[in-house]
Amino acid sequence: MYRKQLNVLREWWISKRRKPLVIRGARQVGKSTLVRIFAQEAGLVLNEVNLDRFPELDAVFATKDPDRIIAELESLPNAHGISESSLLFVDEIQGAEHALPALRYFYEDRPELPLIAAGSLLEFTLRNHSFSMPVGRIEYLHLGPMVFSDFLLAMGEAKLAAMIKAFTFGSTIGAVAHQRLKELLRTYFFVGGMPEAVERFANSRQHRSASDVHRSIIGTYRDDFPKYIGARDLVRIIKVFTYAARSVGQKVKYTNFSIDYQGSTIRGDIDLLCLARILTKVISSSCNGVPLEADADQRVYKLLFLDVGLMNSLLGLKWSDISAVPDIRLVNEGAMAEQFVGQHLLDAHLEQSSGDLSYWLREGKGTNAEVDFVTSAAGKVVPIEVKSGAAGSLRSLHQFVGEKRLPLAIRLDLNLPSMQTVNTRIRSGQSHQDVRYDLLSLPLYLVERVHEAAAQYYT
Repeated sequence: MYRKQLNVLREWWISKRRKPLVIRGARQVGKSTLVRIFAQEAGLVLNEVNLDRFPELDAVFATKDPDRIIAELESLPNAHGISESSLLFVDEIQGAEHALPALRYFYEDRPELPLIAAGSLLEFTLRNHSFSMPVGRIEYLHLGPMVFSDFLLAMGEAKLAAMIKAFTFGSTIGAVAHQRLKELLRTYFFVGGMPEAVERFANSRQHRSASDVHRSIIGTYRDDFPKYIGARDLVRIIKVFTYAARSVGQKVKYTNFSIDYQGSTIRGDIDLLCLARILTKVISSSCNGVPLEADADQRVYKLLFLDVGLMNSLLGLKWSDISAVPDIRLVNEGAMAEQFVGQHLLDAHLEQSSGDLSYWLREGKGTNAEVDFVTSAAGKVVPIEVKSGAAGSLRSLHQFVGEKRLPLAIRLDLNLPSMQTVNTRIRSGQSHQDVRYDLLSLPLYLVERVHEAAAQYYT
């Protein structure tokens, strides 16, 4: 199946300053499959080594001698000649303590050798490492679930995928294509972007086949918990895991997760699930300028789940539940639309930054306001609201734009693309302030084009 990250691997392959590449991401997002597809596409002999299967290789990596390491790897079953015309793929690299730091010596001594590494719980190794990280000598690729346009390609909808990728500021979408994209968007809400679920559904067109994969992946995640919770309570972290899927888009209050444990304990469980990339924090920020992280309050955040399909599966939602929801409720009620938007914004965000996603929250008696997401494009702050209905219902967005004096805001809903000038008034202290700005409304399925559209607006 096509993944947009194949383009990143192609660029990495032809780069004159190529470094060992480490693919980071949650279990089951398709890291190994991506490398295999790339090797086949590029016509490269693939030498794949899974260090979970050969833990004895740790002593070899500890030598820090690339030539010796290569000689040992070539002696493994099914190994081929490791050279600059082949691709060395070290999978489950966390399975050997000395493998990750050894990558720096491949960069220094054998820079012509293409080398990719990946690991399912790599974030824990990176957090707890006691070795000198090869900073500047490796590069990272973050991999999450398949985005909607890749899902369309898997479904045989190449024209619709091309339409999304070609969309620019001011483009239009035909009514027939719009309706079809909305229908497929609902399907994505159910199937999600986990590669195996997408492949099974694309081949069978049976919703049950995707559900079977979801249950298997969720079971795998639960089986993984003992690997990184240590002495922590397994029942408790499963409860946190399950409640997180129910509370997507809500400000985290630890007492809502459990009244039986201290907030610091629940916070620790959440942090572990974030390290496993099952959860992601969206941090509250004052959003006074770029970078947004400069004004972040790490104590205040909401959560995203890894994938909308997994989230809905964990909540027990069936296809009949999702297919029956009217458009306006699909956007305005529940967490599906916000989860969908969030995981796509995160996918784009991690291409440029390792920081957190941001949102705006103001709490006060009679003055509560929240903007779902705030991002940046062309060096400008860009607020994003996931909401259907008239512009008059966007009170929090009006307040944010007025206070920050921004010319543009984006609304994501299920209507055709449009641009309107909003004239409204907001409360400012004891008085009122006139606010005027451009509101760009885009259908949810164009979330991948948000940054490009905003950048084009400013240029």
